[in-house]
Formats: sequence, structure tokens, C-alpha cells
Amino acid sequence: MFTLGTLTSVSAAARPELLAPATLAMLISLDLLDEVGVAEIDGALSDTAATRSEFGLASESLANCVIVGGRREGVEKIAACVVLASTRADVNNTVKRLLDVRKASFLPMEQAVELTGMEYGGITPIGLPDAWPVLVDSRVIEAGVVIIGSGVRPSKILLPGALLARIPGAQVVEGLAREVE
Repeated sequence: MFTLGTLTSVSAAARPELLAPATLAMLISLDLLDEVGVAEIDGALSDTAATRSEFGLASESLANCVIVGGRREGVEKIAACVVLASTRADVNNTVKRLLDVRKASFLPMEQAVELTGMEYGGITPIGLPDAWPVLVDSRVIEAGVVIIGSGVRPSKILLPGALLARIPGAQVVEGLAREVE
């Protein structure tokens, strides 16, 4: 279906067992199973740097989904941020402003895993709680085909970045991320 570096995917419809249940359910509800590819990988290679190295990928072809939270007046606000691996989410400025919180920070791994129902290293913007905004850096939308988590460690999703704008709660944000120096 899609090939990036040495990583080749098949239609998600052909291998639904490689997706987290919430991810599969959202792809079905959006009628995207045939537009999204999935590739089985060794779960030990799920982290971005390992995936990039093992499959000969450019950082611009990998997108990370990080879960960020903050509080205002005792109310916790949580969002997912989707940025290219060549960038970092601007948590201290852009994300903080968009969430309208005093301070925003990455959720601890245990909390992110518990709240998403996904495996660490496989968290994806597809299938997150409906109430969460999904902030997508505009560079992800423009990147062509990108690799993201599938909700589980032993696979990756390959899809046109522009499809992420169709996820419920998605907001495309110019300048959500900054280039890694």
C-alpha cells in the first residue's frame, strides 16, 4: 500500500488485528480502513529513533503523538499534539495558549497510557477520547505519507498526513512545533 524507507504497509482492512481497538473503531467509523496502511514491526523498534534507524527513514516522515495537559481554575485540560519527528511541540507557548492553561506539560507515561488505553511508544491520535482536542502541526498535513503509532507497539500506521485533519477534534495549527536544533 505505502512504502517509506524499507517499511511497507498493507491496507489496515487486511490486518485489523495490528491496531488498538479504539484505533480500529475510529478508522471504521471514519470509513478510512482502505486509505490507511499498517505495517507489523518488532515492538522493541516502536520508539521513533529505533523505527527511523531500522527502516532508513527521514525524521520528516515520522509523526509523534504526545499527550499534554494543564490546569486552569482546578479544571484539567488534555490534548494530543501531533508533530513531525524533526520538530518538538511548543508546549510552553502555543499549546499552553491553545489549551488556555497556566502551564502545560507532557503527561507522565503511566497517565498517558491509562487515559488513552494505548501502549507507550504506540500512542496515536486515531482513537483518543472524543473530548480531547487533537492539535496537528501544519507540517504533518503537508508532509505527504507519514508514519504514526497504531495504539500498540508491534505495528505502525502509514497514511497521508492530510487524513489526520479528518479525525474528530482535529485542529490544524500553524507553528504548533519548532524545528529541532
